[in-house]
Amino acid sequence: MKTRGYDPALVILTVDGVDISGFADGTFVNVSRNVDAFELSVGADGESTRAKSNNRSGKFAFTLQQTSPSNDYLNSLANSDEQSNQGVVPVQVKDAGGNSLHSAEKAWVLKKADAGYSKTTENREWVLETGNLTHNPGGNSEL
Repeated sequence: MKTRGYDPALVILTVDGVDISGFADGTFVNVSRNVDAFELSVGADGESTRAKSNNRSGKFAFTLQQTSPSNDYLNSLANSDEQSNQGVVPVQVKDAGGNSLHSAEKAWVLKKADAGYSKTTENREWVLETGNLTHNPGGNSEL
């Protein structure tokens, strides 16, 4: 029986060449397509048809700790885009310990992270959206 390994420290998120750091505990990166690849339609007689979607848009959602310096970088990227449309950048998520690779040549901050404050540190969730997501969830390497 084979044993495979996963190390969350080997998941690398890069936004416009800048490595994002200071991830929160738990699920810290989620990559998803906006729509299903196919839509099923079933007629009254039970005959089915599937329609292919050519929509390859998607989202990169990730959660940072409140104290992460990457919050400042992402905030400045969002500000730049709001002020001068200069916030469209390449994004990549790679699991260096496996075969997963997700990327977009053109992505943007969908909205700035919400900011909550309490007696302990809070998290900041950022979402970048793209019109063309290359989405390849893969397995991990054998130990």
